[in-house]
Amino acid sequence: MIYIREAHPIDGWDVNSPNRITDPKTTEERCRVAAECQQAMQYGIRTYVDEIHDSVMKAYAAWPERFYLIDLKGEVVYASGLGPWGFKPEELQQAIDGLLTRSTLVTGNHD
Repeated sequence: MIYIREAHPIDGWDVNSPNRITDPKTTEERCRVAAECQQAMQYGIRTYVDEIHDSVMKAYAAWPERFYLIDLKGEVVYASGLGPWGFKPEELQQAIDGLLTRSTLVTGNHD
């Protein structure tokens, strides 16, 4: 999980969501908001934070949100459409399963 620019800040594209925040102006502010999000959502995976100049967001065309699966070599093995409408969880699950199967075949590790 990489937390990028806020999708619906009060001072941007505000949609009156229950979790209203202003768009962070520094990397430190963004880290604080990402930590609050991770704690509130408890999705169980590590959260990384894109720096305030948005290099990851721009490189992956990720705003407002997008799913990517990247293998251990750093290659993109799955890219969703733009979220939330472009999300197809079943496709992501198939990509994860395929990646795990290939990894098991290569390493011989079945755990």
